[in-house]
Amino acid sequence: MSTTANNSTVAQAPNIVFILADDLGWADLSVYGQADFTTPHLDALAGEGVRFTQAYANSAVCSATRFALITGRYQYRLRGGLEEPLVRKAHVHGLPPEHPTLPSLLRDAGYDTALIGKWHLGSLPTFGPLKSGYDRFFGNYGGAIDYFTHKPGVGDAVARDLYEGEVPVERVGYYTQLLADEATQWIGERSAAKPFFLSLHFTAPHWPWVGPEDEEISLGLKDLFHYDGGNLATYARMVRSLDKAVGQVLDALKAQGLADNTIVVFTSDNGGERFSKTWPFTGQKTELLEGGIRVPTLLRWPVRIAPQVSEQVTATMDWLPTLLAAAGVAPSADYPPDGENILPVLESHAPAYPRTLFWRYKSQRQRAVREGRYKYLRINDNEFLFDVEDDTLERANLRDKHPEVFERLRAAWEQWNAQFLPITDEVITHGLSPDIQADRYVPDLAERGM
Repeated sequence: MSTTANNSTVAQAPNIVFILADDLGWADLSVYGQADFTTPHLDALAGEGVRFTQAYANSAVCSATRFALITGRYQYRLRGGLEEPLVRKAHVHGLPPEHPTLPSLLRDAGYDTALIGKWHLGSLPTFGPLKSGYDRFFGNYGGAIDYFTHKPGVGDAVARDLYEGEVPVERVGYYTQLLADEATQWIGERSAAKPFFLSLHFTAPHWPWVGPEDEEISLGLKDLFHYDGGNLATYARMVRSLDKAVGQVLDALKAQGLADNTIVVFTSDNGGERFSKTWPFTGQKTELLEGGIRVPTLLRWPVRIAPQVSEQVTATMDWLPTLLAAAGVAPSADYPPDGENILPVLESHAPAYPRTLFWRYKSQRQRAVREGRYKYLRINDNEFLFDVEDDTLERANLRDKHPEVFERLRAAWEQWNAQFLPITDEVITHGLSPDIQADRYVPDLAERGM
């Protein structure tokens, strides 16, 4: 693949394939440090494009990050974005259909749009992909389903969470592969005459811990939640299956002659969980330590961007302004992005520019600010200042050594937080669910001196 193209090719609006993994840890790809197994297709994607070293998820859990991705804004601007994750009130709080989104803005500019995979931004009949900019949807509305039964729970009385548009459907097969097959077919139906935007949102490697050869294990599960079953070998099979699925989709682009002018992005919705590798960071999903929010991120666009390793600090909400800029589409003036367009830095190989990013989680039990090399972190009543460039494990508290930095970042968080919807007791009650509860993780943090 070349990094240049003739003027007619460059002038064409790029296709976009946005691939989102679920709960993939920072070092779960071999190109990011996984040594127990390999991910050759994603490693190749990294070698052909941009590998980010300082990319963050907007939240430490999935649905909140997905609000930021689709709107380009901090999720705390929307009531549904406060749930973290959106579980018990998905029929009440979701992505408002009238809100401009990345797919709706591209669709209005002439793109074919599709979401294949996980939605998790509110349930029918009020919310859904077809109401928020996607022309086609195949996948699950909720947060997690079994890979073989395609149900969000165990038992014959539990309905499948698998839909074609807004109609329930049945399929046979391992879910990661089903999504790859659907995406491959959809790409095969495209032509160079009209650009397309494909959101391919896998549930892998989110629990339940079931690999592609584990159908009998799947049918025997008593609990789909993350503490039931699993081991490192099973997790490896899940990630390798994800890697294979991505390779299949990339091959489909090549077969259609669309690879050079297609932007491919691969990232995760938050940090890893039970079996993930997050070295050299600590922390995991639901925590604002680096392991809970720093995510592997790759981008390839051969006609415009040369292969490189980028140290640019970026967040999930940056993808809307960045991809719209690549497509020549303006964001909504009524809903300006909080994210930033990072395309100029990637195209010019310019040095990374400074960013300040903010997080909060679960009734402000956790809060964080990243500014330059420093990170302010609060967990319960414990406050820290870390140099996350030199101290990636977040062990040395520098609050007394650099009190001016500590106080500045603490004040900056308060000022930032005042702009957004508050996390009330009612939000906390709705946000708690059987699968994710902040209280489960507090002892882990306490054991680390947090």
